[in-house]
Amino acid sequence: MSRLLLMLIGCSATALMFGLWIPFKALVAQELLTLAWAESQARQTEARPWPWADTWPVARLDIPELGASMIVLEGVHGESLAFGPGRVPAGAEGPVILAGHRDTHFKPLQFLAPGNELRLQGKDQHWQRYRVTDIRVVDSRTESIDTHALDADTLLLVTCYPFDSMDARGPLRYVVEASPVYALEQKDTVAAL
Repeated sequence: MSRLLLMLIGCSATALMFGLWIPFKALVAQELLTLAWAESQARQTEARPWPWADTWPVARLDIPELGASMIVLEGVHGESLAFGPGRVPAGAEGPVILAGHRDTHFKPLQFLAPGNELRLQGKDQHWQRYRVTDIRVVDSRTESIDTHALDADTLLLVTCYPFDSMDARGPLRYVVEASPVYALEQKDTVAAL
């Protein structure tokens, strides 16, 4: 009986350690990324957060209403997404698309609502303000996000869905669409005329 108890305790400790390892790694990485982000801005270069990193900071995303702030990395491959949200490489034109894991950096997305503010800072230290205009769930087996139908200055945040799912390979995606505040103010002014 005591052998079974020890085995259960060992399994529970392993599960707890694994369950906490990924969020812990993501939290520590954000501290290192913050330092690399500051260096990127100061030197206007791509500063890697650690010598073997295959990515670098390209932006800072703030969600003021939720008290969330995170460094965004270049690329969306698995290794970079383990440390922070990533920017989907895009051409010269098109929306800014950021992807992240639902159980770490993009977990706060589930609490966003239309009208919430998002802020994105580029290497030039300029902050762009956005307002959430739409939130939807997309089934990746039957739908895709038509980025050509969106304004070039749209911000899309994409993560897996549902947030509490144990299935890491599910087909559903949670998509938050946001428009620049100045664009929304211009539309309101035109509508008032």
